[in-house]
Amino acid sequence: MHIGVFSFNTEYSLRLDDLARAAEERGFESLWVPEHTHIPVPRPGEPTDPLTGMPLAGTGTFFLAEEYRHISDPFTSLAAAAAVTTRLRLGTCVCLINQYHPITLAKQVATLDRISQGRFIFGIGAGWHAVEMAHHGVDRAQRWPQLRERLAAVRTLWAQEQASFAGEFVRFEASWQYPKPLESAGPPVVLGTLDTAFGRRQVALYGDGWLPLTFDIHETQRSIADVHAQMRAVGRDPARLEVSLFFLNEALQDAATLAQGRAMGAARAILRLPVAPASATLKTLDHYARLLL
Repeated sequence: MHIGVFSFNTEYSLRLDDLARAAEERGFESLWVPEHTHIPVPRPGEPTDPLTGMPLAGTGTFFLAEEYRHISDPFTSLAAAAAVTTRLRLGTCVCLINQYHPITLAKQVATLDRISQGRFIFGIGAGWHAVEMAHHGVDRAQRWPQLRERLAAVRTLWAQEQASFAGEFVRFEASWQYPKPLESAGPPVVLGTLDTAFGRRQVALYGDGWLPLTFDIHETQRSIADVHAQMRAVGRDPARLEVSLFFLNEALQDAATLAQGRAMGAARAILRLPVAPASATLKTLDHYARLLL
């Protein structure tokens, strides 16, 4: 099982190019960053964190941490990371694909794929923040049909010399666009979803990879089994689904948890680094590096 690390990639964290160097030097397989273009200020009367003013998360059970409104652009950051590394894989966890026009996104991803020499993993999600996506002209109720169509449009631009697309949400006439990704199918595309019945169904129907939020390793193991069963029911091969356990919890993960992930057949574990000064981030990186041995 590969081990990657996740950074909230704020302007007050360890710079991503410096973090990428440190992660590669310590033997990590991959480095992952999130995306929010912005966090809308809560409207009058909405619950807010009394200390930070942040809104509730999508589950409605806790307030978002302040770092969510400080997330840097993922593609610019990962390009900087690619430029100073040679082996480290680089991923979005996740890119909110509905908040881009597919023509723009196809070029950004293909360019990063080229700069990284094929080391980019395109983690995508449909989003959860209704107001954020509304600012981009997307109705939350349509977010999954939008995701599927926008991804299809992106892949059309990657694969065809003169690409055109006519869908419900995206339309463009025959166009040239370069660069193309190194592979005609583009970089690996993996779905990030909440571990809900709806999320698991999307993975079973459409996912080639899954980034389940992993707060309880035993619950996630049951969820993976559920996705595999649903895949078999619709004629898809579960062996082709690459699962990357995403540990968003701030708590340090231990060797026993990683051993459980390995035993359940996960391809990768992605471990969160703290939003902290460089010294604290590197200390956590060193802790996790010892688990690689």
